Amino acid sequence: MRRFPTALIFIALSLSACHTSEGLTESIGPSDITGPAASTIAGDMAARYAEQAGSTGATIRLHSEASDFAVAFEAALKGWGYVVVTDDKQIKGPNNTERVELAYSLVSIDGQVLARLSTDTLELGRAYTVTNSVATPASPLSLMKRN
Repeated sequence: MRRFPTALIFIALSLSACHTSEGLTESIGPSDITGPAASTIAGDMAARYAEQAGSTGATIRLHSEASDFAVAFEAALKGWGYVVVTDDKQIKGPNNTERVELAYSLVSIDGQVLARLSTDTLELGRAYTVTNSVATPASPLSLMKRN
């Protein structure tokens, strides 16, 4: 029964980000997700993004942030072959590839962390249980593709 409220909150958070005509929101992450847990979540979400988005070597635009998750997520995306920029002035990546603006959010709710990645065409989400600085997936991957 405990999974139902968490799943409902997760769905509500995912659906609340469906409106993207004004651009993606700024990336946010809770400061209490640090160290190994942040790295685990960042690595898993970057891998799931690469599986769904493909086209490694593309340029990804992230909002500049200094949290443990932001640093780990940028490193994980680079590990998957993406070029990551945080400079607003850089519009195109190497070889004139178009950039993909990617926003993320991490929300701590009811002992779990809900992670969400958003682009104009793709939305990924997953819940994680964080215990003793160790994060483990607590839900299947939620995926929404837009035309």
